[in-house]
Amino acid sequence: MQHEALFRVSPPRGRVGHSLSPNGLFLVRVDRVQYRWHKQKPYYEIRFAVLKPRHLTGCFMTGRLHCTPRAMWKLRWFLRDFGYDTELLGKNEIDDKALIDLWGVVKVSEVTVHGISVLNFDGFAPATRWEELSVFTDSDHRGSEVSS
Repeated sequence: MQHEALFRVSPPRGRVGHSLSPNGLFLVRVDRVQYRWHKQKPYYEIRFAVLKPRHLTGCFMTGRLHCTPRAMWKLRWFLRDFGYDTELLGKNEIDDKALIDLWGVVKVSEVTVHGISVLNFDGFAPATRWEELSVFTDSDHRGSEVSS
């Protein structure tokens, strides 16, 4: 699975016992990005700050986007829909610092693999589509489509 992400959720400071269901659509902001070299599967570890749904504002989701040749299509999809610099994208250059504070919609689902909770990034969309797509956040987390 080339586009898996290890899943970690952190509630905002001061909130104790607040759980975040990782399945569904979220309007997020890129809070932190770090390239991680791995011999077989290099990846970007990305921490998203959840902006909406509003009751989850302030929570964080951390996951991975792999950057192997087979997985680059998903990384490019993320970069394009989150408004990454088109000139840098055209040169196939990724500047970690240029990713900070980009906004967008991410559709995620959680699965368990060998006892480890794994977050799949199932889709991305520009932040401008949040209102249109957010109708699915309360009624149907699994049946909604995110695309551009």
